[in-house]
Amino acid sequence: MNESNKLKAYYFTAVLSLLFAVIGFSYNAWRLEVSESNSNIRTAAFEVLKELALLERIVFAAYYDQDRVKGNPREGWVKIGLISDLSVLVGQDVEQKSVALKQYWSSHWQKLAADEKVAKEMVARIDKVRVTIKRELVDLR
Repeated sequence: MNESNKLKAYYFTAVLSLLFAVIGFSYNAWRLEVSESNSNIRTAAFEVLKELALLERIVFAAYYDQDRVKGNPREGWVKIGLISDLSVLVGQDVEQKSVALKQYWSSHWQKLAADEKVAKEMVARIDKVRVTIKRELVDLR
């Protein structure tokens, strides 16, 4: 092999190596970004699930136990606000279901302790948010 061919082979090898390095770096950066996003979604989703459970406990205490302390609607407002705020981080479908839950809460919280239909509907809406969160989590890559 003459000098000219050796030089061409070295250049080709250098360019190819650089190309693979750039592709590898780009993929790595993209993968890290996706992993970080998924981690944020998971963390927010688990926090929303915990707050939904606490809200459900408030609904049960308010209606079934007639406990004004554990079923305090002010505590419910705090939970609803946190659920609404965190749902934005989980996904658009979760956000929409959380907004619907918040709207239902805001128009029916006064009747919660006295009306079984309101309590059951509140729990059903909480469950809709839960199911949507679980679907979001399954869809993560």
